[in-house]
Amino acid sequence: MRIDAHQHFWRLARGDYGWLTPALAPIHRDFGPQDLQPILARHGIAATILVQAAPTVAETEYLLALAAAEPFVAGVVGWADMASAEAPAAIAASARDPLLVGIRPMVQDIADDDWLLREDLVAGFAALERHGLVFDALVLPRHLPRLLCVADRHPELVIIIDHLAKPSVAKGEFAPWSADIAALARRPNVACKLSGLVTEAAARWGVEDLRPYAEHVLACFSPGRVLWGSDWPVVELAGGYDRWVEATEALLVSSTPGERDAVLGGNAQRVYLRRRGR
Repeated sequence: MRIDAHQHFWRLARGDYGWLTPALAPIHRDFGPQDLQPILARHGIAATILVQAAPTVAETEYLLALAAAEPFVAGVVGWADMASAEAPAAIAASARDPLLVGIRPMVQDIADDDWLLREDLVAGFAALERHGLVFDALVLPRHLPRLLCVADRHPELVIIIDHLAKPSVAKGEFAPWSADIAALARRPNVACKLSGLVTEAAARWGVEDLRPYAEHVLACFSPGRVLWGSDWPVVELAGGYDRWVEATEALLVSSTPGERDAVLGGNAQRVYLRRRGR
């Protein structure tokens, strides 16, 4: 089954998308299931993982309600206040919904670069482990050494790096990102999403601009721990869903059929949908 492991919905009137301003004109509007469904059908994608875009419990509840009504949404990665003393109880309560598959704090937007190392997060990470929830790491390259500490502190916690940690493809920056990715890949509890790459590239990007980053991640993690995602509708800022699918096919051209199947859906099914036999 082909799965898009990273997509969003939002309704602007909800008012908690601080990053989503009119400056991002192509995506500064509502996006819902009716917008995505024909795109999925065009590419033979059977299911998606719906990912939070606002750091609020209210948005997570909104996404879970959408997922309950849309058969193609297989799971939701929501948000929780990981630093709160109430985080373990809140995570336990949220985990009762079988559609919740993970939690994603928006680390890239947090001013403290050492936030991941805070002691008051330990109980929250332990709660994610206990309830079988994935930790989606929305991080930037500078956060990767801190994420490595989290992976070592919580070896049973499944961690997925979103968007390859957003290396600057436009500037051709490869080190130290590449070494930090390789170090994280040596931890068996860490995986990586092949997503969000085109929005880090120059406006006139081509597949060869993306290839060194994609090939490095595939080599380090192996195709068994890489998950493909569209990052729709954000991908509309950098060529759109169709063009990213076309680029993905080119990036995976040397992979075996089994490896392609794993990246394009099998890994997402195994990692995200393992809770309660789903």
